[in-house]
Amino acid sequence: MTCEFDSLHLLRNIYHYETMNLPYFLGCPQWQHPAWNSRLPAGAKPLERYSQVLNCVEGNTTFYATPTQAQCALWRSQVSSEFRFLLKFPRSVTHEHLMAPPGKMVQEFLEIVLPLNDVLGPFLLQLPAAFGPQHLDNLWRFMDRLPSPFTSTVEVRHPAFFQKGDAERVLNRGLRERNCARVCLDSRGLFAAKADSPSIIDAQRKKPNVPVHLLPVDAPPVIRYIGHPDLDSNREYLAPWVERVASWIEQGVRPFVFIHMPDNGDALNLVTLWSTMLNERLPETPLLHFNEKQPQMGLF
Repeated sequence: MTCEFDSLHLLRNIYHYETMNLPYFLGCPQWQHPAWNSRLPAGAKPLERYSQVLNCVEGNTTFYATPTQAQCALWRSQVSSEFRFLLKFPRSVTHEHLMAPPGKMVQEFLEIVLPLNDVLGPFLLQLPAAFGPQHLDNLWRFMDRLPSPFTSTVEVRHPAFFQKGDAERVLNRGLRERNCARVCLDSRGLFAAKADSPSIIDAQRKKPNVPVHLLPVDAPPVIRYIGHPDLDSNREYLAPWVERVASWIEQGVRPFVFIHMPDNGDALNLVTLWSTMLNERLPETPLLHFNEKQPQMGLF
């Protein structure tokens, strides 16, 4: 990786889409789903419609396939300047090269996402379970060479990073030194569910069942909550997050909160529950409303 990244300039175009005025960032792992078609505001494009209600999104699409620069420019044209994309680095970087990719690979990716620069949150470095303590030097080199203004947030899955031993202390110390948030994945709701449907079985197979470890740093916190399919069953798991997020907002911190469900067609229902619970604790946070008319099954 070279200092050539520093030549990337910011695009400062003006767009006319408005985003819900939230004092924090709230989003889902995607910006479109067939089940959401009748529930989001009107608009020409799915991202445009999504961004009128939610103000950030996980960039899962860049993990599986790298877009073109033209696609990124199109995405930028559909959101306001208050919206944030938390893009994942491609799978080839995080999983295949375990954070030691050729510099050219990273440079090309940063050039492709150039049109999004002014609406980028931290990059999501979602590391596989194969990324263990012996690979941490790869992560530090990668982060240290990532040019300003780019930042990142790190999600780990190796068991050693959740055992409160030397490996976790080294990880946390390195993240603190770089003022990098450690993504807090909360999958308790998901794994409290009985595996009695294909969506739950698939989600429990793909998502890690790890303890909830939150690392306090000055960087905005990043929370990924994966819910129980029974909506009300999420209340007990969401309640501590409501209190913590409300406290952050009162302190002037703007965390990122991402809401997942085993079937993300149900994610907007969980967003509504979350919004209601947070509004009860902190009335100045807006209530989010979605069209309650549900699409007929199979008619997408």
